[in-house]
Amino acid sequence: MAEPERWTSRGDGEVNLRMGESGFASEPPVTVDQMFKTAVERFGSYTALGWKEGEQMKTMNYQEYYQACRTAAKSFLKLGLERYHGVGILGFNSAEWFISDIAAIMAGGFAVGIYTTNSPEACQYLAENCKANIIVVENHKQLQKILQDKLPHMKAIIQYKDALKEKRPNLYTWAEFMELGRDESNTQLDDIIATQKPNQCCTLIYTSGTTGQPKGVMLSHDNLTWTAFAVGRHVQLTEATKSQEMVVSYLPLSHIAAQMVDIWVTMKVGGATYFAQPDALKGSLVNTMREVRPTAFMGVPRVWEKMQEKMKSVGAKSSTVRRKVAVWAKGVGLKTNLIKMFGSMARTPVNYRLAKKLVFRKVRKALGLDRCTKCYTGAAPITKDTLEFFLSLDIPVYELYGMSESTGPHTISLPNAFRLTSVGKLIPGCETKIHSPDQEGNGEICFWGRHVFMGYLNQADKTEDALDAEGWLHSGDLGKHDDNGFLFVTGRIKELIITAGGENIPPVPIEDAVKEAVSLVSNAMLIGDKRKFLAMLLTIKCQVNGDTGAPEDELTPEAVELCRKLGSNATRVSEIAGGRDRVIHAAIQEGINRVNENATSNAQRIQKWIILDQDFSITGGELGPTMKLKRPVVMKMYKEQVEHFYKEVVTPSTPDNSLPPK
Repeated sequence: MAEPERWTSRGDGEVNLRMGESGFASEPPVTVDQMFKTAVERFGSYTALGWKEGEQMKTMNYQEYYQACRTAAKSFLKLGLERYHGVGILGFNSAEWFISDIAAIMAGGFAVGIYTTNSPEACQYLAENCKANIIVVENHKQLQKILQDKLPHMKAIIQYKDALKEKRPNLYTWAEFMELGRDESNTQLDDIIATQKPNQCCTLIYTSGTTGQPKGVMLSHDNLTWTAFAVGRHVQLTEATKSQEMVVSYLPLSHIAAQMVDIWVTMKVGGATYFAQPDALKGSLVNTMREVRPTAFMGVPRVWEKMQEKMKSVGAKSSTVRRKVAVWAKGVGLKTNLIKMFGSMARTPVNYRLAKKLVFRKVRKALGLDRCTKCYTGAAPITKDTLEFFLSLDIPVYELYGMSESTGPHTISLPNAFRLTSVGKLIPGCETKIHSPDQEGNGEICFWGRHVFMGYLNQADKTEDALDAEGWLHSGDLGKHDDNGFLFVTGRIKELIITAGGENIPPVPIEDAVKEAVSLVSNAMLIGDKRKFLAMLLTIKCQVNGDTGAPEDELTPEAVELCRKLGSNATRVSEIAGGRDRVIHAAIQEGINRVNENATSNAQRIQKWIILDQDFSITGGELGPTMKLKRPVVMKMYKEQVEHFYKEVVTPSTPDNSLPPK
């Protein structure tokens, strides 16, 4: 029989694993079931999952968790799940989500997470693409998306929360579904598990494509189990037999970062995963955090930014004395942590110990981070301002970097190895190559290792675009290493703005600089591709609707306070947008002038800008599920404003040629 290739686009295909001679890369490959069995043998009676029912905390240990997954797998088989067919899961994080995911894998199908924000059409596309036999939905609202279409491969739907509002053939409650497999013989399931190999696909992660339809990233058993092993070891998580790690699950599980942290890495070390409430990102997350007190916490940049905004608005209301103490402590915290970062601290200064007692401990406690030794951020770029803010409060936030196609992380920052704005160093057993670097060492970041995906389902051409002839995964990101081997991501190839003058400009650093210079700004998007000069769309920090997540007209307390300091009485976005408030307009122009002064060339100066009537959001369509800016969508939505920038014939050539507001 022919040796498997490095990649495949077939659901039933096998690949050649990228084994190494020694170290992490030589770890023996195992399937998901083998890894889970080992966890049960070692941590059987330890808590695996925890969730709130009313006011009561319910838990499930590893032994019960494994048995529940086996029962669900037998139920899937009874409902007709075929080998290499999908089980779609559409709902907020819960024990049922995890069990459905693992049971789908055990039964020989593909676990397929679907974003809860997806439209019925997007759900339909995914279900057809992975030939879903079964879809597991959270509630009636999500069920409606699935019922709208006739899906050719569909055999059953399971709803895991709330009572069914309608009776339909092949629609089951969670209890009915679990009952189906309870007394089934184990033979069929055991036979399927016995035939599974580490180099076969078990999970599909659909990339939330900013353009075109999402692609199904095929991840093998080895992709999941090896990455869980390598990450757990590299970040030195403790195994439950010594001291149990605790995590809070709240980020969308259809995204690889959440699956890796919440399901696989945690399972590998026998940690406990506690589920947040569905309205976690609308404000309830901090309550779960205080209750669980996680030992490790992963937040996308927007989560950290929201915490920062909240803390600033609370700080703005405190007494003068408390404010002065906080300012002093933050100064001490930042200075001490920056010295520590470069590893040159003999002993901790007295003022730092005092600041810890007076301020840092209280802040950590209020956030539920008092036991947390590992705070991470990833999935989108984070600003230096936010990183420094938390560092000054003695909460180092470690960046990690990777993509769905690399089963999540490729580089991770560690307590003894991190630099602000760097995404850290390689996970052992992986390799990085900077493809065709320029004079400054900037080039495309390419990945190698056992975490590199199998291919895109049924898309050989797209797979060949992502993996070169030697098997390196091309990330589409631009980056460079510093002298100490820290990786810095400097932009995206597709996002590069190439001006009419032929200058290549990465937008993110300029956008970040504006957000740092003008703290009123919530989002900034640079424009200028094929244009004579750069312009920018800006949004202002505003309140968010707790139920829908939609941006509102009211400013955040922090923004109101900033306006007051500048001499403006604005309390709403509508009072500022489009240059309506002269004071704020002048202040923003001043901030942009400061950013322009540091521009590396004339072409990199922002010549025009406008404040939009509302902030970007997931509900509005400008941001993806992990809060990444969807540039093509924004360009389409604000086409009129963009065109207006370039209507006038004036082509500013000097930085002080500040254009009048519209």
